[in-house]
Amino acid sequence: MRGLQSKVEAINALEAEYEALSDSALKDKTAAFKARLAEGETLDDLLVEAFAAAREAGKRALNLRRLDVQLMGAMVLHEGRVAEMKTGEGKTLTATAAAYLNALAGKGVHIITVNEYLVQRDSADMGKLYKALGLSTGYVTAGMGLDRGVLTPGEVDNAKRRGYGADVTYSLAAEVGFDHLRDQMKPTRAEMVQRGFNFVIVDEADSVLIDEARTPLVMSGPAVDVSNVFRATDVIAQELSDEAFTIDEKTRNIQLSEEGVPELEIILRRRGLLGDDSGLYQPENVGLLHNILASLRAHRLFRRDQHYMVQEGEIVLINELTGRAQPGRRMGDGAHQALEAKEGLTIKPESSTIATITYQNFFRQYQKIAGMTGTALTEAAEFEAIYNMYVAAVPTNQPMVREDRDDVIYRFANQKVLAILEDVKEAHAKGQPVLLGTPTVESSEMYSSVLKEQGIEHHVLSARQHEREAFTIAQAGAPGAITIATSMAGRGTDIPLGGNYDFAYAEAVKGVRDPAEQSKIAQRLKEEIAAARQKVVDAGGLYVLGTERGESRRVDNQLRGRSGRQGDPGKSRFYVSLEDDLMRIFGQGLDTWLKRFGIGDDEAIEHQWITNAIAKAQERREGYNFDI
Repeated sequence: MRGLQSKVEAINALEAEYEALSDSALKDKTAAFKARLAEGETLDDLLVEAFAAAREAGKRALNLRRLDVQLMGAMVLHEGRVAEMKTGEGKTLTATAAAYLNALAGKGVHIITVNEYLVQRDSADMGKLYKALGLSTGYVTAGMGLDRGVLTPGEVDNAKRRGYGADVTYSLAAEVGFDHLRDQMKPTRAEMVQRGFNFVIVDEADSVLIDEARTPLVMSGPAVDVSNVFRATDVIAQELSDEAFTIDEKTRNIQLSEEGVPELEIILRRRGLLGDDSGLYQPENVGLLHNILASLRAHRLFRRDQHYMVQEGEIVLINELTGRAQPGRRMGDGAHQALEAKEGLTIKPESSTIATITYQNFFRQYQKIAGMTGTALTEAAEFEAIYNMYVAAVPTNQPMVREDRDDVIYRFANQKVLAILEDVKEAHAKGQPVLLGTPTVESSEMYSSVLKEQGIEHHVLSARQHEREAFTIAQAGAPGAITIATSMAGRGTDIPLGGNYDFAYAEAVKGVRDPAEQSKIAQRLKEEIAAARQKVVDAGGLYVLGTERGESRRVDNQLRGRSGRQGDPGKSRFYVSLEDDLMRIFGQGLDTWLKRFGIGDDEAIEHQWITNAIAKAQERREGYNFDI
């Protein structure tokens, strides 16, 4: 960071000179930079002047002046590293300086984010900044052109070609990856929509490059109808006794036990699916056994509203780490058909794979790759080993004053729920906003019903309410607001204390045409939010309450990071019970330990040792995921 400070000072020294430029003179700078590149100068030679131009364009187009730490973050991105910047430090604006500098080479820059709302929001907002500098902005999403009626495949390709042809393109990792696979199957180069891989900035890099990396991108070909097979195996899987198989929750796998093999053979012979002289492990029965195990996994390992949900007669998978729905994504190996049979839905044919690529191999094709996220240091070794990217922690603009309390641990889940309810009531009574972080849709709904019983007003944010996600999360800092959020729903949207002015204004002026009336509303809202902010600050800021520890320390840090942004006050604490999944599978020996210390059934314990033991359990889980 010390090395970057001198460049920041050089950029600051140019500020007055760039402020004096007219709009057209600022735009002309881009052409001048491109000419210097053509004459042999490098991007590093242009960095100070290009960043000064980008800062000035931000002030004019967005009314936002880039902070020194944001300039540092952009330099880290330009170097092809992962910039760890805390939540609320303005990563979206930070990326634009690095994107502008690298777009000068004329080979295109891709900015990858986590959902379609952010793709469209950022390309529209940040597009004003690039336009002020004479660059074009595009975006690519799965539903391109749907707002203008259904487009033909040729029209969609043309829209995508325009998106990828822009100087800066915003998109989703899955969309860019699938477009690459589709391009590989085009008969001629002219029909491809992408134009090569120059520089990519991945927003929420930990989510995209590490969590998502366990799932390869797969394109499917013609399908085989397997509906009858899975209807039959679904019934058989339910007939098997609990002794017939063993479940390994850690690897999410099911194996037949010694007693299970003869039991299953008897059931199959009774149904005429196995000959008297044939055994379960004969070559001709391997496929049948595979499908029975898939059906067993569907019933015993996949929980509705935690791993998947049913929407409009379809199985929609839920990303366990982000809590987001993943429409259109199907599991392979018969797992998806087994779930369709379990829920009594139409079983879609199993397709054959015609093209596949992992995220890791896909992103390695870029000449240079950079990432930014609020939490990356815990995965620094992984970023280095897989992508050869180093993590740099960028300091915060204002000192961090959030109070992170030690975990409170209970032996039983129901005591934990009662304690959380008391804590929420106490914070609500003094007007402190609470963000309740839950690991699954199911637990969100459980906490919601507990609060409803007590007559406490609250909002629920989960994979089910994807459309209202940004609006709900933006208002989570209003006095006394209680928001239940599944895992990391709402990432990418700030939680200002007192409420979000932009969202409130957009709602308040709907249908108001008179400009004088609009400015009155604006003035009133600004005063209301300023007063509400003061009230929240006095109450101690946003209180982030984790109802369970996540699979990795990083996920917990993301939840904590929703509070205490830009020097705001805040508080965070996690509640844990020994019945939570993480503690049950990875926190061996804690129950005996608590009994030895004489902790009663209805007592809680709060100690640094416990917090460390939980961190160890999470490290085991992270290591396990890295091995995968």
